This record gives sequence, C-alpha cells and structure tokens, in this order.
Amino acid sequence: MTTLEDPSLERHFRGHRDVVTSVDFNPNMTQLGKCLITSSSLDNNLMVWNFKAKMRAYRFVGHKDAVNYVKFSPSGHLVASASRDKTVRLWIPSVKGESTVFRAHTATVRSVEFSHDGQAMVTASDDKTVKLWTVHRQKFMFSLTQHSNWVRIAKFSPDGRIVASGSDDKTVLLWDLNSKQPTHTFHETGGFVNYVDFHPSGTCIATAATDGSVKVWDIRVNKILQNHTAHAGAVNKLSFHASGNYLLTGSDDATLKIFDLLEGRIFYTLHGHQGPVSAATFSRNGEYFASGGHDEQVLVWKTNFDVLNNSQSQKKLNRLIEKPLVEDIPPRQDYSSHRNLEENTVDARQQIHKLDDITHGITNVGPTHLKSEMDDKCWSHMDSDTPEVSSEAKPATALQPQLVLFMQHVASQLDILTQTISSLEERVTKTEDKLAECLKIKND
Repeated sequence: MTTLEDPSLERHFRGHRDVVTSVDFNPNMTQLGKCLITSSSLDNNLMVWNFKAKMRAYRFVGHKDAVNYVKFSPSGHLVASASRDKTVRLWIPSVKGESTVFRAHTATVRSVEFSHDGQAMVTASDDKTVKLWTVHRQKFMFSLTQHSNWVRIAKFSPDGRIVASGSDDKTVLLWDLNSKQPTHTFHETGGFVNYVDFHPSGTCIATAATDGSVKVWDIRVNKILQNHTAHAGAVNKLSFHASGNYLLTGSDDATLKIFDLLEGRIFYTLHGHQGPVSAATFSRNGEYFASGGHDEQVLVWKTNFDVLNNSQSQKKLNRLIEKPLVEDIPPRQDYSSHRNLEENTVDARQQIHKLDDITHGITNVGPTHLKSEMDDKCWSHMDSDTPEVSSEAKPATALQPQLVLFMQHVASQLDILTQTISSLEERVTKTEDKLAECLKIKND
C-alpha cells in the first residue's frame, strides 16, 4: 500500500512591499530548476520568481495602483495582470518586461483569466461587469452585465463555453457565451463571494465566501454537493488539484487548508503565514502549490500527495460528481463573538462599496531586478486533521471505531476553536481600522 506524505515547504520568497494578492505557476514547468512563479501585490507591482537557487527575481513596474490578480497564459509565454488602476496589462515575462494595456473597465479590475486555449481573456470589475477580450488581436469583445454589485472573479469552464462569475451581490452566475446571458444563479446566503473555480471535469464549481464557507456545486443539476465550514475567517482564494480530488483554500484565519473532496473532510491544515492568506493556487500538474499573504511573503510547497492510477482516480471522481456528500458535512459551529466580527467586517465592506475609485493615469515602465530571498530558516507548522491510520490495525471491540471517530471529531472542533480564539483580537483590530478608514474617506 502506498502512503501519503505531508506537504513540505520548498521555497520562501520576499520582495513585495505590501499584501500579496495573487500567485500563479508557469504551466510549462518541467523541473524544479526551471519553475517560474508570478505574484501580484498591493505595492502596484508584479514579480516573477525562479526556483533555482540564487537566481534573480524580476519586478515588473507599470501599473499605477494595486495589482489584484496575475495569471500565466496556457503557453506560459504571457502574463496578464488586473489592477485597481482600471486596466489589464499583458506582459512578456522577460528582462525587457514589455506590456500591452487593455482599457474598457470604468472601475477597479479584480481578476483576469485566460481561456484554456489561450485565445481569450475574461475580466471581473467593480464596475459590476464581466468583460471578454481577444488575446492576439488585443481587442475588447463584449460585456456581461447582470450583477448588481462588484464582481470579484470570473473564470472560464474547461471547455470554454461557460463563464462563472462571483460578486459582492452574494451570487455566482453561470454565463452561456453564445447567448451572453446567465443560465443559472447560485445564491450565497452567508457572505460575499470572494472566489470561484471550476473542477477539472467541468461538472462542478467551488466557491469561497466571506463567512468562511467553501461550497462545491454540481452545475449539471444546480445543487450543492458539499459545504465546508472549517475556516474561522473569510476564505479569499481556492484551487482544485489537477486530479480533482483535493481543494486548496486560503483564509483570513492565517491558514491554508486542503480538503479531501472524495471523503468530504479536511485533509491538512497548514500554518505558514503570519496574518491572512490572500493567495493560494496549485500548479497545473498538482505537484506544487503556492500561497501569499498579508505578511508580504510568497511560499511554495511541495504537495507530496499519493498518485492514484487512472482507474482508481476515475472511480473516486465519480463518487464526487455523481453522489452528493453534503449530508456528511457537520453544521457550522455557532461562535457568537466570531459572528459579530464577521457582521462588522461586512458592514465595513458595504460602506466601502459606496466610495468611488480614484482615477489614475498609466505609464509604461520597464522592470527592475530584485534578488529573491529564500529563508531556509522559515519553518511552517503543519497539522493533519485526518491522520492516517494503518489499514492493518483492527479494533479490539465494536466500540473502538466509534471512539476513534468521536475523538477525531473533537480534535477537529478544538482546532477550529483554537483558530477562532487566536484570530479574534486580530480581526477586531482589522475591523476597527477598516471602519475608521471608511469614515475618514467618507468625511473627506
């Protein structure tokens, strides 16, 4: 029997001067020495990092405000970035750092994604629209306009026929690109939608929300499959593993979590960042995953998951997409103090929605070089919420399996409670700061 190894921290990059908002892997990575990672930050810059020791990182300068999102094209030859300066830029990730500017949005651009054939891009914006663009002709095509609030994320389905968009109007819309109309609306009752991603099979989507929930929906029958409520803070990013069996999430509770979708439970909880985790993604082949946070760091982890053969993987995948597992998920714990903090955060976000963005001009500036710093002494504590038990171990009595399950449940609840208590003080401070900033701007 093959065994699973714990994820391990491989690299630690420092160079950004503000919150890291997004990370992505070059899809052409073939070996560790050639692996490139790009990241974006509120410091207005993009950076491209190299795995190889002592290789210099590149800082790309051009945006005039915070960069919210960054993405490699499927070929790996281009990098797209979305910014608060209301533009999208298409970069050639080389020493020259040349870029092309795309202008059509009238407010902050929150995300940019390539279609799987690399021929088109989709963007999401605070102007409440989703826009489609051609890559090679570098032209705006059309807008999708049914959301009633800021649109945080828009993603192509694997076959390129559908776009899923998530918004602060607490909905996820599925768009038919032929008719340019939404075919279905998923409603988030507990919070704003921060992120959406398609399952590799194209049959499901996962959503991340500000109430700490992670949901998996079957888009063929428009029903929820799983509802995970393990995070003690807003979930900012999520990513499916290439196998479709695992889901990575990053949260304001300062943790990364990996969910086993086949079993409907937490697989690992990882503590590496000091403060909220604002970026998280798997590499295209699932061998690595990267994260970024408010601590201005980019961490790269080796997955170390067991590799299943094709028949095993397909058999288990069918369990997810054919049999809903929502009944196996425990209800969200009622922490009244945490709920009050979430409500305060939502109130602050609603006030921010009333403020207009400041207009900025655009100039084209080349990249500057920055040596990547890899701290070999940066240790990360990892907890496995579902420790592996040898299949050869047999219970002595019929009561023992029930006792094991009960203790695992207690351990998971204690983990959630511990995370909640540790984050309360930080969340109170953060909420107060946000409210003060909103009131100051409003008064001005």
